[in-house]
Amino acid sequence: MSHTTLTVFTLRPGHRRWGLAQMGTSPGPLKKVPGLRFFKLMGSGAANGFGFWPNLDRYGLMAVWEDVAAAEAFFECHPLWAGYRQRSAEQWTVALAPIKAQGLWDGLNPFAEQLATAPYTTTASSAAAPEPPVAVLTRASIRWRKASRFWQFVEPTSAALAQVSGVRAAIGLGELPLVRQATFSVWESARAMQDYAYKDARHREVIQLTRRENWYGEELFARFRVLGSTGTLDGRDPLAGLV
Repeated sequence: MSHTTLTVFTLRPGHRRWGLAQMGTSPGPLKKVPGLRFFKLMGSGAANGFGFWPNLDRYGLMAVWEDVAAAEAFFECHPLWAGYRQRSAEQWTVALAPIKAQGLWDGLNPFAEQLATAPYTTTASSAAAPEPPVAVLTRASIRWRKASRFWQFVEPTSAALAQVSGVRAAIGLGELPLVRQATFSVWESARAMQDYAYKDARHREVIQLTRRENWYGEELFARFRVLGSTGTLDGRDPLAGLV
């Protein structure tokens, strides 16, 4: 059964040049990793990833694996990742199972097969059981002529996301500065996420503007069940006490 992970890693001082170079050199070796079906190596911005200027210390790796064993073999043994681990001050990896995924990422839906085969397409649970944490990924290719409007509205809205009740972690990531952007957030429950999505006025305004003004050339929205996590982000495990 395929398996999805997102890893956020923060480099140790003195390794910015190395980290930036990996954005160009690592995709080649990653394409040859056994069991790695889809990956995106992404940079981050200032202000927890949502700022206009880049953060040269923090990066992210979204990956879809053939199975859990392939993911574990890469993170534990692969020489490419050993180099990342050696140069990182901290790493945080969250294991994910898609519940819903709409849209495309470079012309395909990387989570479609996992949705079709995994038993996570429903969020039903017993009334006595606590709601499990969920994660949300929103990703878009922004039209160049719409980029200024996107940053005018999305930057302040996204930066405020980390302070929303029920959010355990929120980070902005991107494949290309300014025009290929993603937001990843982890929520204590689906209910907390839905309260924000449907009740936050600023969030609703941005959603309406994206549709009305046709900001995106391509977009993808995915919701995940959080299966577990390892490591830390900003010195803590965002999912402590939840999984």
